[in-house]
Amino acid sequence: MARSIQDIQQFIYAQKAQEPALASLNSTSKVAIWRLWVYIISVAIWSLEKLFDLHRTDINKRLTELKPHTARWYRSKALAFQYGFGLSLDSDKYDDNDKQWFTKEQIEASKIIKYSAVVESKNEGRLIIKIAGEQGEQLQPITERQKQAFEAYLQEIKDAGVRLSVVNYEPDILHLQMKIVYDPLVLDSNGQSITHATKPVETAIKDYLKHLPFNGELVLAHLIDALQQAEGVKIPHLVLAQSKNITSSGEYGAFETIEISKIPTAGYFTIDNFNDITYVSNV
Repeated sequence: MARSIQDIQQFIYAQKAQEPALASLNSTSKVAIWRLWVYIISVAIWSLEKLFDLHRTDINKRLTELKPHTARWYRSKALAFQYGFGLSLDSDKYDDNDKQWFTKEQIEASKIIKYSAVVESKNEGRLIIKIAGEQGEQLQPITERQKQAFEAYLQEIKDAGVRLSVVNYEPDILHLQMKIVYDPLVLDSNGQSITHATKPVETAIKDYLKHLPFNGELVLAHLIDALQQAEGVKIPHLVLAQSKNITSSGEYGAFETIEISKIPTAGYFTIDNFNDITYVSNV
């Protein structure tokens, strides 16, 4: 962005002050020859920087019009969505002039899409945009009204001819049936730490799901590896892993067995309960 003429002048004055050979140029008159030359040069530099700005704007406009957008671009645009704000005319960016009456906190609160992933449906020829908001540290869908505004935003910014579908679902529900061989010196028969009054196995499962990337693949072998590191766990044995997700009807379907790994339909998992995790002190 071009500097002001005054900023350029002050920069030249500062550089001149550091040059002993120019110490004799000390007149404070506004019409001193050396000060007039500084002004002329500052205007020339300012004009050049303005031309650079115009050139950059033109190049960005051409790229926007000509470059086909990637899935990564759609993801970044999903995360940039601001609920309640309008886009600049004929642009995929927001108008900063609309925000002058709002605080930074209000602007940040308008960015309701906290997680997003974009995948291509090979069978239907469309892009599927998975999104989630956040309440505290819990992922959750945005409201129906917010989703409608988000879909209108996508229609404004998308490439012509690209078909989009928005997945804004409640989390896939994960159910685990496990048998944990535990160390009775560290855990009790309910899996609770004797010294900390916590349940390391449940904590390890929650941490694994928490650190799973949005729309990341749940790998059962990796989950077992995480449990192997839990306090007081000798052998974590997975008997059965199942999950269920929201279907096209808007309701949860039946549980399906996870054989090796699973990418959640909603983009994220939640554990239903730990009732099917049993603890034994010996094999």
